[in-house]
Amino acid sequence: MEATSVTSKGQVTIPQRVRQQLGIRQGSRIEFLMVGDHVEMRVASSPTGLPDSGFGMLKSRRAALPAGLDPATLLKR
Repeated sequence: MEATSVTSKGQVTIPQRVRQQLGIRQGSRIEFLMVGDHVEMRVASSPTGLPDSGFGMLKSRRAALPAGLDPATLLKR
């Protein structure tokens, strides 16, 4: 079992391992059900479409380059 904190707005972060296992991603709809003295969470629906772009899907271990960097300045003459 994994635990998380509740923010002042009543929000919680679902642990990454749980999100991956249940297929929860941005746009997923979640249901909360009271069962006796505890709450059960269910995935009601998940978006079916593919993302419009792949931006942000890949991670790099390298440091980001400055936005204004001109690659031509890196070439030696």
